[in-house]
Amino acid sequence: MKYDILQIVGAVMTVVFTQGAIRLLIDHGDTGLLGLLGGGFALTLAAHGALVAVGVLLTGWSHTRAKALGRRG
Repeated sequence: MKYDILQIVGAVMTVVFTQGAIRLLIDHGDTGLLGLLGGGFALTLAAHGALVAVGVLLTGWSHTRAKALGRRG
C-alpha cells in the first residue's frame, strides 16, 4: 500500500511541477508555488526541474518496488 501512495505522490509532483515549469517559461513573472524562493527566473526554473526529476524517480522507484512484491503485472 505504501508504494501505491508513493507512486501517486510522485505522479502528482511530476504533473504539478511540470505545469509550473511550462507556465514559468511562458510568463517569467508567474513563479507559482515556488515564488517564495526569491532567486529569480533561473533558480525557480531549476527548482521546478529538480522537483520534476524527483517526482519521476519516485514514481519509477515505487512502481518497481511494487512490481517486485508482486503487486503489478
